[in-house]
Amino acid sequence: MQFDDFYQTIGTFGRYQKMKYFFICLTYLLPPIMVYTWTFTAAIPSFRCQISPDDNFDLEIPKQILERYVPTESQCRQYKSKISLKECQRCYQNINKTYRYNENNEPLKACTSFVFDRTYYESTLVEEWSMVCNRLSFKTLSQTIFFSGYMIGSLVFGILSDRFGRRPILGISFFIITLASFLCAYGPQEDLGFDISYALFVFGRFLLACASRGVALTAFVIGVEIVGPAQRVFSGIVIEYFFALGELILLVFAYMFRTWRLLHATLAVLSIPFLFFYFLIPESPRWLISKGYYDEAEKILCQIAKTNKTEFDSIAYQRLKTEEKKRKAFNSVKGYGCMALIRSKVMLIIAMNMSFQWFVQNLVFYGISQNTGTWLQNPYISFAAGAFVEIIAYGIVHLVLYRWGRKITYCSFVMGFATSALLVVPIQMLMIKGSRGQYVLMFIVNTILKFFASGSYAIIYIYANELFPTQVRNTGIGICSMIARMGAIVGTLSTDFLTRVWLYFPIVVFGVASTIAVIFITICPETLNKPLPQTVDDVEIMGLAFPLGKSKPLTRVKVDVSDDDDDSDENISLKQQSKHDIASL
Repeated sequence: MQFDDFYQTIGTFGRYQKMKYFFICLTYLLPPIMVYTWTFTAAIPSFRCQISPDDNFDLEIPKQILERYVPTESQCRQYKSKISLKECQRCYQNINKTYRYNENNEPLKACTSFVFDRTYYESTLVEEWSMVCNRLSFKTLSQTIFFSGYMIGSLVFGILSDRFGRRPILGISFFIITLASFLCAYGPQEDLGFDISYALFVFGRFLLACASRGVALTAFVIGVEIVGPAQRVFSGIVIEYFFALGELILLVFAYMFRTWRLLHATLAVLSIPFLFFYFLIPESPRWLISKGYYDEAEKILCQIAKTNKTEFDSIAYQRLKTEEKKRKAFNSVKGYGCMALIRSKVMLIIAMNMSFQWFVQNLVFYGISQNTGTWLQNPYISFAAGAFVEIIAYGIVHLVLYRWGRKITYCSFVMGFATSALLVVPIQMLMIKGSRGQYVLMFIVNTILKFFASGSYAIIYIYANELFPTQVRNTGIGICSMIARMGAIVGTLSTDFLTRVWLYFPIVVFGVASTIAVIFITICPETLNKPLPQTVDDVEIMGLAFPLGKSKPLTRVKVDVSDDDDDSDENISLKQQSKHDIASL
């Protein structure tokens, strides 16, 4: 008797699971709001150098006067060849045309003050702290620290939720999000100066990232574990719809509140109701069984049976307990956590492969998503287009995963992204620069890239959850997610710095990385219609698709459940026989 076998007897997706899964999906609204707030609060509006103390963007300055200060193309190529022409002309002034004598003998001078277009934003952090041109590193550093918090939060909260349970970690994460949100909104003050305000804001963003990963990671795992094998794809995809819905909720608030502080304060208040989700979401019974908390699991399983109007079979549950105890006794010598991922060759290869896949998908997804506001002139329409494309991608994935399986679908989306990304080169090289045709074609390419990036990002979550066993699932996902944040950091650095060289340079890098990812994913086995593995031994039985041959059907070691004594001669014999069976595979 295995957990999935017993779970079928009380209903794997009855009224209880549907109700609790809906609450879990609602928790997924919060992480995207906290992540993508940066898109609006740290947006870079159109700007230029300030040529006089009373100069502002709305001031009508004759074109011939402005041209006196704007460097020519030849000057930018000669003195600032490492950055694009656009970047040069808005970050440097031609002081030779302003002054007769230049003591430094430099034809171009870096601007120290700027004027910003306020058509779409009344106040952003970029404007308030002048985080453009030579001070762009402050913006990049803040986002890099944020994704470092993502990385640390993924590992820490992943390990903690495997050790102490999914539910308490989820509750703690919501509490930290609320505190960090208020810190970001009210920590930076003009009286404190830039250094202290910046440090407080960055620290708040770091905590926000850690806790957001705690919510996203834990909620996703609970959503997968609370349903049966037949509903794993459903639970893994539908929750992503709520992620995209969270982006649309953010868009509404960002459109209504166009100053960075007011937007942060509003979202901080919005996070308060999520604190009560701790009382609405139960602990994962699958996790309780795997950790030996059989009485607590029995209470939840009885409640599930009662709500689903099914019968709780206490005799079958006792058989499940006995077999799980024997399995734990057998696996106790192998250990759990990070060591379990290392001691098994198959598990190690899968963990390393999944970590690389997550790295690439976060590099691609966040690299593309952070630029959705630049697709069109109006950033709000651009962001909405990106969110709707994401929802469509999840819908397509939902339909094809049942037919094509995980690996083929994933490869198709990643290769689609790689091909579309590399098309940017001929579009930019062969078409008339700045033409309407090029503008329209690039918008189409950007939406296609967002589509493929969103689809592959959703698939890798489901795929990884089905490859890692229950007892180290959150640890494995946490490690993958930690390494994935390095991809998000690289994506941020690429967006901020490579675009200064060539606007579409990052997209080409993303395309090359995706091509490499497709090659490595062929190693992993298919998981469609296979039971969710409970232990590392189950993963070893599943095997690898390449180069060790095709994956084998996942089978379970059956035992006779006559008593609960873990130290009996029968159990010792069972351990020796199971070791022999696995070695022969």
